[in-house]
This record gives sequence, structure tokens and C-alpha cells, in this order.
Amino acid sequence: MGTIRKTVTFTDQQDHWIKSQIENGLYTNDSEYLRDLVRRDQAQNAKFVALKAAIQEGLDSGISENSSFDDIWAEAKKRHNAKHG
Repeated sequence: MGTIRKTVTFTDQQDHWIKSQIENGLYTNDSEYLRDLVRRDQAQNAKFVALKAAIQEGLDSGISENSSFDDIWAEAKKRHNAKHG
């Protein structure tokens, strides 16, 4: 995996925050902190995409033929268990 050098500009307050994270021993340098932020953003985005897909799947499935919440919930649990074992 190659690397690319980037130039980023921060406010004094942001720079102080990054330095405080390093001084507290959470990161060894600015780059490590920024890469961690990008990884967390990627993970959060993946969760968001999965949630959007699940919502769309629910919308696409149409109106339930079950008449009660308990019936709907039981069917949802059955489908979940079938998908996730």
C-alpha cells in the first residue's frame, strides 16, 4: 500500500488539540492521529451505508400482512435468525 503526502492547514485551536492528544500518549504523531480519524470515519460511513440498505430493504418489503406488533416482531426475529444463524 503506497502513501501520499498531504499538506493540511489547521487553526491554532485545532493544532493545540492534536498536540494534546499526542502529549497524552494517545498517538505518537500528527499523522497517526489523522489516519485514526480517517479510519473511524470510514467505519462510521460503512455502518451508515448498511443502515440505509436495511431501511431500504424494509421499505421495499412492503406492508406486513401480520396484524399485530407481536406477529411482526416474531417474523422479523425469524428473518434475522435465518440471515445471521
